Amino acid sequence: MEDMTDLAGAHVLVLGATGGLGAPISRRLADAGARLWLSGRSQERVAGLAADLGDAVAGSTPADLRLPGAPDQVVAEAVAGGGPLTGVVYAAGVVAFGDAADVDDDVLDDLMLLNLIAPIRTLRAAVPHLAAGGFAVQISAVVAERPMAGMAAYSASKAGLAAFGAAAATELRRRKIRVVDVRPPHTETGLADRPVAGTAPKLPAGLAPEAVAERIVRAIVDDEKVLGSDAFTDA
Repeated sequence: MEDMTDLAGAHVLVLGATGGLGAPISRRLADAGARLWLSGRSQERVAGLAADLGDAVAGSTPADLRLPGAPDQVVAEAVAGGGPLTGVVYAAGVVAFGDAADVDDDVLDDLMLLNLIAPIRTLRAAVPHLAAGGFAVQISAVVAERPMAGMAAYSASKAGLAAFGAAAATELRRRKIRVVDVRPPHTETGLADRPVAGTAPKLPAGLAPEAVAERIVRAIVDDEKVLGSDAFTDA
């Protein structure tokens, strides 16, 4: 019989929980019986999602994950309030558009801090609190496979995350902790409508966030390790 991860009663920390993909992932995890610890930048939005999910939420920690100590604080509060972690889902992120030569330092900082550095810090903080059989999900996106002109810095942040996840997965295998790298194609999360710089080019219709979230949670349950863009053909 293939390995499976039972989410009933699992304690899962979701960062970026109120986002266009984080919220449906949280709902799917709750539907599967997980106990959630939620984190997002807006305290009001985190509280609203927690109210929607009711008893599935063990607690929450609003945080700006760009700040150096924020991921450590989120993990520490999740463990203190909800006990050892079964899994972590990092669903926070920002996007920027524009030629590589025109991206200024503030935009680079936002992209790298939220898309790459914060998930590294989160995994570093979470590993001591993840038991054997635990998991860490990161969303590196299709641009990790196919970097796009006009999104060079964003593509670099996501490709870097994919590389980090591949190496960390090998390191953590001996602890029986699974890193799941997720690379969905363009998804209608609304992220492209609120870039930190530039304007999105005309994009084809994206995938439904609910379908992408369902596929990600299925991958957690089925003990998958890499969800390339081709894994979402039915999403």
